[in-house]
Amino acid sequence: MGLRINDTVPNFTAETDQGAITFHDWIGDSWAILFSHPKDFTPVCTTEFSAVARLNDEWAKRNTKVIGVSVDSAADHVKWKVDIEAYAKAPAGFPIIADADLAVSKAFDMLPSEAYLPDGRTAADSATVRSVFIIGPDKTLKLMMTYPMTVGRNFAEILRALDGLQMSGKGVATPADWVPGEDVIIPPSVSNEDAAAKFGEFETVFPYLRKTKAPS
Repeated sequence: MGLRINDTVPNFTAETDQGAITFHDWIGDSWAILFSHPKDFTPVCTTEFSAVARLNDEWAKRNTKVIGVSVDSAADHVKWKVDIEAYAKAPAGFPIIADADLAVSKAFDMLPSEAYLPDGRTAADSATVRSVFIIGPDKTLKLMMTYPMTVGRNFAEILRALDGLQMSGKGVATPADWVPGEDVIIPPSVSNEDAAAKFGEFETVFPYLRKTKAPS
């Protein structure tokens, strides 16, 4: 069975370009984002890692650690980071997991159990290792998105989704296209009386759709 929202994510020990980690220990009390790549030194992935590097301050504001995984060696990751930082014009301080044995990719259900890396492989051999996993401090999966190799990931959307997840922890939901500062949705499970006590004023659009100012 594949990994689903609210499942506890796999724990594992792996090498990175910054040394060995045990995943749940590495997350600690933070939020975490694991973003995966099918191969080092590939064009779209280089632009993506660079985007992550440029957002270092944004991750920190959100108490979020970011970590990459690519199905190459830690030594390759060290070399690749030279290109990533040159393109980003920023340091890439996050670790990249070395997943040459595909253990992490399989644990996160990005590859079937029988997958292997053939001699002379290309990125196409691990093309489905193109997912983003947002993980809460409780080590459960909050959100995942998967992209094809030809479409670069939108990290502004990943930041927005992270903001929405952190806001939802305050007992609300977020509407389509929500960004911080906009009104949020009161869940239908909350009565009007409890909504008034908890949130103060709110707008009733439909009996099941009520909006209020985002809690601080």
